[in-house]
Amino acid sequence: MANNEKMSREEAGRKGGEMTAKNHDKEFYQEIGQMGGNSRSNRRNDDNDGKMSREEAGRKGGERSRR
Repeated sequence: MANNEKMSREEAGRKGGEMTAKNHDKEFYQEIGQMGGNSRSNRRNDDNDGKMSREEAGRKGGERSRR
């Protein structure tokens, strides 16, 4: 690739991923995966996030479509 050409997002993402993989080991990915999982599970347990459950959305949708 010439210096004056722009890099596509796909190529930039691939190159960034390759560099990250070179700079970090398996433990790094395990740790960030664990942190992400913990963060996500904490958000699921929070009832005040402004989102309704799929069950509630289906029930409300069913109520609105009945005539």
